[in-house]
Amino acid sequence: MASATATRAIVNYFAHGLRFVDRPFFLAGTAVPDWLSVVDRRMRMRHRLVAPCVDGSGSVLSEVASGVLQHLDDDQYFHRCRAFMEVSGTMANGFRDRLPEGREYRPGFLGHITCELVLDGVLIDHNPGRLEEYYQALATVDVGAVQDAVNRMARGGTTRDLAEMIVQFCERRFLADYVVPSRLLYRLNQVMRRIKLAPLPDDVLEVIRWGRELIEPRVDELLGWTPPVSGTIGGVADESIEKRTESS
Repeated sequence: MASATATRAIVNYFAHGLRFVDRPFFLAGTAVPDWLSVVDRRMRMRHRLVAPCVDGSGSVLSEVASGVLQHLDDDQYFHRCRAFMEVSGTMANGFRDRLPEGREYRPGFLGHITCELVLDGVLIDHNPGRLEEYYQALATVDVGAVQDAVNRMARGGTTRDLAEMIVQFCERRFLADYVVPSRLLYRLNQVMRRIKLAPLPDDVLEVIRWGRELIEPRVDELLGWTPPVSGTIGGVADESIEKRTESS
């Protein structure tokens, strides 16, 4: 595996995992769908295949599966909530206004992913100690056991590269870059290169900063839950997607 592979997976890991730093294998599960998007895009985590592996036993398989389901439920809520549609749409317009017309840029995609990353940056900024706990917890997992669990659940084949991906992810610690607009832009441009789009100019830093102003007052609405206060840990899986939607 190339040493830079882990940094190709630039997504919002922290929002999925910050509540579960006291459950390392569950925490790893919350990142699995995004890790697989880099390790092997053919592999997918489907609810119907993952759910039967959750038995409450506390086994590696059950905990990883529970984390995966948490990720899937989080995404289902997040991507259809009103706050996300409004903020990502507003940010997309901001990118559209500052970028040349053409197929080398995709403002809608940029509004979507930047909303996610800025949200992670806000959460990290508000809980700086929790980011260290996040990485420390992941560093304790048996990466081979996580890989074996994923291979038992995934659709589309198996992988031998996930274990090394987790090691690289813990070593590179790039999530802190989401807090600083210039460093976040650098990470966005890594994404742009990976999907063969043009690099973003410094002009879009204004959109990233503006995104924080839009997101900060709507964090609870975007997540469907209230982030823990720094220094507390809450490792309980979230309420159902239906309950979160009803309360939003």
